[in-house]
Amino acid sequence: MKYDFTSMMERKGLDAMAVDAPGKVDESIAPLAPKEGFDLIPMWVADMNFPTCPAVTEAIIGRAKHPAFGYFVPRDEYYREIIEWHKKRHGAKGLTAKCIHYENGVLGGLLTALSVFCPQGGNVLVHSPTYIGFTHSMEPNGYHMVLSPLVRDEEGVWRMDFEDMEKKIVDHDIHAAVFCSPHNPCGRVWTREEISRFMALCEKHDVYVISDEIWSDLVLAGHTHIPTQSVSEDARMRTVALYAPSKTFNLAGLVGAYHIIYNREIREKVRKAGSRTHYNQMNVLSMYALIGAYSPEGYVWTDELCDVLTGNVQYACWYIRENLPGLSVFQPEGTYMLFVDCSEYCASHERTLDDILHAAWDVGVAVQDGRPFHGPCHFRMNLALPLERVQEAFYRLSHYVFAEEEEWP
Repeated sequence: MKYDFTSMMERKGLDAMAVDAPGKVDESIAPLAPKEGFDLIPMWVADMNFPTCPAVTEAIIGRAKHPAFGYFVPRDEYYREIIEWHKKRHGAKGLTAKCIHYENGVLGGLLTALSVFCPQGGNVLVHSPTYIGFTHSMEPNGYHMVLSPLVRDEEGVWRMDFEDMEKKIVDHDIHAAVFCSPHNPCGRVWTREEISRFMALCEKHDVYVISDEIWSDLVLAGHTHIPTQSVSEDARMRTVALYAPSKTFNLAGLVGAYHIIYNREIREKVRKAGSRTHYNQMNVLSMYALIGAYSPEGYVWTDELCDVLTGNVQYACWYIRENLPGLSVFQPEGTYMLFVDCSEYCASHERTLDDILHAAWDVGVAVQDGRPFHGPCHFRMNLALPLERVQEAFYRLSHYVFAEEEEWP
């Protein structure tokens, strides 16, 4: 490999929530600090423990050498690199700069679009399990989430329940839906057929769609991301798609997302709504970070990253199957998150999810409580670490957390 995905990157004391928050904030927000003798393995916050693509830092440093950071106009390269990225990696057709607009974040863009499609107090269709950010942004802003549970088929694959969705759309008079593709936390990469059926349902009942595709670049071997807007002309015209380089290139701390809207009427309404606060403004360094990320080097780096993540996911799921009976997990097709179901284990061992979480945190395996994601006995686990750290985390889980007491070292 050309890039380094094996070295341990020091993050402690360098403003990283993943490693600095545990033990310093309430456990409802972050894991507790490990007990003496164990170092922390950060597996809760959805950012990566890999250094970003060198082209990103080079672009930022190059711009930072100029000693002026005043008001600025977005560079043509910003739009050009986004267009090329989506054309080459996702097969986008007819994408122009006028369809692209900056957003401070995907969740901010989601709320702006919802304000156009749905009155406060209105009902919004969302699949569950659900990304915690949807819950924490939508409900405080007055939108009522109507959950349509994903179901696991006979092979354990998460599927949309189309009958349940249609019933809830009709019963709750829903005209806005939030779609997560690839899905967080379940890790599904939806097929074209699945997305087409979902969008046909939305067309039938005149439901507008906000499609969170922030994970679209992190698709694992054997799978392909299908942009929601690409499945039909109607889907293209009723969907606000939200993207960011932050998940792919570990740039969340720089802030900077963007929307793609092909429908001119919707585009004008969303931009007007987003401009009202006067806070939705691009940062000059995050602009350069995106230009660096979407440069030719970024394509190669992202491909290598996806290979590494594929290996980590395969190892983790194999380890659970072979060594942790009572745990159930769907092998993700995209993202770097596992959503682990402990229900069977807890029932057979008379333990609670809190028991599991605290035992894991005690030995430094800082996983995340799955209940805010609507997983009643689940934890979410970040696998974007060097494989050596992933292996160490599973060793600790099997030898300290899920081992019978008499087996403990």
